[in-house]
Amino acid sequence: MELRTDKMDSTQNDWMPSDTEQILTFSLNDEEYGVNILKVNEIREWTSITSIPGIASYVKGVLNLRGNIVPIIDLRERFALEPIAYGPTTVVILLNIESNDAENVIGIVVDSVSDTHAVSKEDIRKKPTVGGFIDVEYIQGLVEVEERLVLLLDVNRLLSEHQMQQIENAL
Repeated sequence: MELRTDKMDSTQNDWMPSDTEQILTFSLNDEEYGVNILKVNEIREWTSITSIPGIASYVKGVLNLRGNIVPIIDLRERFALEPIAYGPTTVVILLNIESNDAENVIGIVVDSVSDTHAVSKEDIRKKPTVGGFIDVEYIQGLVEVEERLVLLLDVNRLLSEHQMQQIENAL
């Protein structure tokens, strides 16, 4: 594998081969999910947050991140999974997303963070097509990591523009 020495675009690290993507994996309901590491702002332990009345149930509230108000989304509820009590491994992953032609930060509550992995872009399979019965808009693709199938999320599609606008209006 050859490393690129020319100028790399903003979606790549200088030390990464051009055909490799770095992902952060995490678990929800004993399933592995992944996001591009370049979209991750930071990872925080679960702490109490300020709730916002009259907003979608999967929006747990907001937190103040260095003067910025960040909405916190429970990914289990967003994906219609059975809720569980938050425990010692529960974390909030703060993500940089593009929404309504602006860059925003949202937090997603996940069961636990697993690891980071470098994956070959050619090993990423297309998202499944299931005849419109299951919403897979937020899935970017699938990749096998250490004999486990990881669902790669498109963080910009975790919330629709309408859902993001509702959150912004509530704030």
